[in-house]
Amino acid sequence: MIEVMTPGKLFIAGEYAVVEPGHPAILVAVDQFVTVTLDTAENVGSIQSAQYSSLPVRWTRKNNELVLDIRENPFHYVLAAIRLTEKYAQEQNKKLSFYHLKVTSELDNSNGRKYGLGSSGAVTVATVKALGLLYDLHLTEADIFKLSALAHLEVQGNGSCGDIAASCYGGWIAFSTFDHQWIKDQTNKMSLTDLLQISWPKLMIKPLTVPKKLRLLIGWTGSPASTSDLVDQVNQSKEVQEIAYQQFLDQSKSCVETMIDGFHSQNISLIQKQIGQNRLLLQQLTSITGVAIETPALKKLCDLAEPYGGAAKSSGAGGGDCGIVIFKQKSGILPLMTAWEKDGITPLPLHVYSYGKKEKNESKR
Repeated sequence: MIEVMTPGKLFIAGEYAVVEPGHPAILVAVDQFVTVTLDTAENVGSIQSAQYSSLPVRWTRKNNELVLDIRENPFHYVLAAIRLTEKYAQEQNKKLSFYHLKVTSELDNSNGRKYGLGSSGAVTVATVKALGLLYDLHLTEADIFKLSALAHLEVQGNGSCGDIAASCYGGWIAFSTFDHQWIKDQTNKMSLTDLLQISWPKLMIKPLTVPKKLRLLIGWTGSPASTSDLVDQVNQSKEVQEIAYQQFLDQSKSCVETMIDGFHSQNISLIQKQIGQNRLLLQQLTSITGVAIETPALKKLCDLAEPYGGAAKSSGAGGGDCGIVIFKQKSGILPLMTAWEKDGITPLPLHVYSYGKKEKNESKR
């Protein structure tokens, strides 16, 4: 039996702008996992997951036609990951086999509600890794990222693939996405083997060294959000407000690059300042697009953090899910957790996960 565990993720900064090639974001991998197991089989294989068996199939209409939205269903990511990894295996002259694939996930709560920890990205990475082991493909981290990103884009069509990078590399990373159109063009011109070997324009994945006294706290509003839907809404709105959207992109890039400098110089105050600036930029993006990124619950989560010395913002697409707080000491953390709980916000007992070690923070009582 082959068993692979991959971590979930949280965005720290750079949301929405990161879907544009070359615009940086900061993410962390967290110690909640998707596990994929493979057992060899004869003549017929299977895919199963207790967590996802009862997921609703969402749909919408386009030109009065009913259209299924497959982007929230992890089985489509698993199938895309299988197709691409096995295509690569065949290019390496590997014989394909049958297997039973099982997915288990910690990235949702006991009721199946999403925490916003990147379950679709994690399950894609885990599937690629497991098949890489099954077929003895000797995949590097970069290979795993590229195969997973191709599978993810095949299903989702939008998004940055930052969650893929966090699940692949672990820890704290600075990330900017690749030129998606260029990659799509190349897929029609070259083999997967060649596509994995070349450099992808604009792609950046760099580990960050975290200041020793920095503390990360994560809160959950209890309201799951659909990243793909929110990104769609912003994409539809940005064309109308093209100049204002470009200003948002430029300011986000400057903000996150300054925050990355804060990691390099181990300057927690600078990191906190840029967290606040990034929150303001996302509020401006709401004004530009009309998309509600910071919900009332997320606003409450962030506002409560400030009196305790924390710098807070929504994480990821917003619209629900999680918010993050950066502290430069642990003294304000417990009082904030108590204040959150009084207002119906759940502190999540998560740690930053690095492959080979688990980095401590003060999210647990």
